[in-house]
Amino acid sequence: MTAIQLPLPCSEDDIRKLKAGDHVILQNTLFGIRDATYIHMFDKGRKTHFDLNGHAVIHTAPNVEKVPVSNEYPAGYRSICIGTTTSMRMERFTRPLMEQYGVRITIGKGGLGEESRKAFQDLGGVYLAIIGGTAALETTWITAIEEVDMDDLNPESLWRFAIKDFGPLLVAMDSHGNSVYDAVKKTAADRRAAALASIGVKA
Repeated sequence: MTAIQLPLPCSEDDIRKLKAGDHVILQNTLFGIRDATYIHMFDKGRKTHFDLNGHAVIHTAPNVEKVPVSNEYPAGYRSICIGTTTSMRMERFTRPLMEQYGVRITIGKGGLGEESRKAFQDLGGVYLAIIGGTAALETTWITAIEEVDMDDLNPESLWRFAIKDFGPLLVAMDSHGNSVYDAVKKTAADRRAAALASIGVKA
């Protein structure tokens, strides 16, 4: 398996080159975001001072420890475990995050829906999938918590992480309307039908 190296921030052209089924390794910067962050940004009108244009967000509420600010811990936080949560409940925020902030990549578990698929097509974005249970590994790909915004929402703050070799991650939904989840659903449906047929039951 050959993974595509993708330094962040990236351009729309970079994203349009990616296809569902590709593997990607991210470099430089990643932003952590979750339900409360989205709600405050888009339902309550709060603005972040972070420049998210061309960047990637990961659906996370990290387990961190408050420590004195230092060169090693510039935001005053030490990462303990930075895992990923299920994305679907945050579906309605994909398009506004892309339109208003220029985000190109969303990372999470379980996929997103049709609204996100259309936003990725219209605006040039992708969904990168992480397998559940890999939080310990993900944490090793994050070299520092560089800065935090909306920290009153902790742990659902907006986090800026420094990353190195973050991945490989699967391009599960691309900017051309393709989704690996479609193939998974079809395979599951075909196998179910075959199993029922083998015992004389019509699907």
